[in-house]
Amino acid sequence: MANILVCDDDREIVDAIEIYLNQDGHSIFKAYDGKQAIDLLKKEEIHLLIMDVMMPKLDGIRATLKIREYSSIPIIMLSAKSEDTDKILGLNIGADDYITKPFNPLELVARVKSNLRRYTSLGSLNTESKSVYQVGGLVINDDTKQVTVDGEPVKMTPIEYNILLLLMKNQGRVFSIDQIYESIWNEDAIGADNTVAVHIRHIREKIEINPREPRYLKVVWGVGYKIDKQ
Repeated sequence: MANILVCDDDREIVDAIEIYLNQDGHSIFKAYDGKQAIDLLKKEEIHLLIMDVMMPKLDGIRATLKIREYSSIPIIMLSAKSEDTDKILGLNIGADDYITKPFNPLELVARVKSNLRRYTSLGSLNTESKSVYQVGGLVINDDTKQVTVDGEPVKMTPIEYNILLLLMKNQGRVFSIDQIYESIWNEDAIGADNTVAVHIRHIREKIEINPREPRYLKVVWGVGYKIDKQ
């Protein structure tokens, strides 16, 4: 199974998460502030990170920003805050998922499984597909899991990659926000608007010369998003 790093300054929460994830067969590494998490990530092979927002020394927001400079592993943010603005902030700085305290441990385990599936699909286990999808200068090689724009490689998180791949595989088709969410997250699209919009914006910032006038990822107002055939 996976090596999972759990980072929270509340040791009881870390221990409780460890119990549930151990039962699911995962190996757990522990950290109690953002700096410890970063140090462990550099020393150990970690497949997923669960990290609290509010921590001493280095909080989860700043730690995630630093981690995203060199790693695209799935990050699930934990926070006592439930407002949409806080969730959007977490996604904006590179988190893949967000869960609010207090949480149901079984929901956390389910989210861990979902994020690991997406991450694994970007790795060497998915070798059957040798498809290359291209629109103008935008190319996805689904065999090597590489995205390039005008020949330059573009680094994407697992969710960003899968959203882009969905649209590239279905060029010309418009996907609603709910359809994108349900296809990528494999769960009902309840309050999905902000979550999808944040990831779409990130993708545009990476693949478009001018995200406000996109060449590739287009919005169909009131309907959804698409990538036109070229």
